[in-house]
Amino acid sequence: MAMLPDGRRLHLQHGPIDIVAEAFGEEAEVRAAYRQAGACFATILDGLVAELALLRRPLGETRPAPKGPVARRMLAACWPHRAQFITPMAAVAGSVADEVLAAMTAGRRLGRAYVNNGGDIAVHLGPGTSFVAGVVNDPDRPGLDERIVLGADGPARGLATSGRRGRSLSFGIADAVTVLAGNAAAADAAATLIANAVAVDHSAVERAPADALREESDLGARLVTVAVGPLPADARAAALDAGNAEAQAMHRAGLIASARLALQGETRVLAPIEAGAVAA
Repeated sequence: MAMLPDGRRLHLQHGPIDIVAEAFGEEAEVRAAYRQAGACFATILDGLVAELALLRRPLGETRPAPKGPVARRMLAACWPHRAQFITPMAAVAGSVADEVLAAMTAGRRLGRAYVNNGGDIAVHLGPGTSFVAGVVNDPDRPGLDERIVLGADGPARGLATSGRRGRSLSFGIADAVTVLAGNAAAADAAATLIANAVAVDHSAVERAPADALREESDLGARLVTVAVGPLPADARAAALDAGNAEAQAMHRAGLIASARLALQGETRVLAPIEAGAVAA
């Protein structure tokens, strides 16, 4: 736990968790917020490890009862999607961000704050404030492709990005799927599933069993994407349409505010983009 060289942002790192957080407000309030975030963060990884076996199990008809606060957030985010294959691990990064943000803002007077856990971001917005995030379509060609603005009057307080090039394995072929939702955990789970749905059967797509790539994977022998070569226009369109259909279903169910899907230079943006979560 340390301040970054700019003196404004807090860096929290433990095992695979790597967070950058920032609070805005009076100096004393910000310092207190960072102390609270650090105290919370020190307990998170051990708590997750203690329940890892439960959190790696696919959800079914019987709702499990995790004990830790982050584990409960993971379950709450993933439970609405239990009709398809999902484990609570689909929301782990977003849930950690939400938990640290909740600790950081508890009892504090802050204008706004964010917790960025590897791109899954939880946001606190005071009246009249906003949060701007940059979107990168292709990690192989990093650059600012779009700005997304979360406004205090809008519904979104979390955003997450998933795709085949992320730290997690994916069933799909998306370069990036960015989702805005009520909190980071919900955005994380939704982005995972929408990215999984951006898929097409084509000779340019190489897949392998998840457990052959990572022995500890909660996906077992299910096939995940290893590589994607150049796809023809009809294959790209089919994959993006499939992912967009999944995003539309989540939007109709009230689970997400908006989504943006990218694959090999093409994008789909779920419409309508909600007020306060406006692509600019």
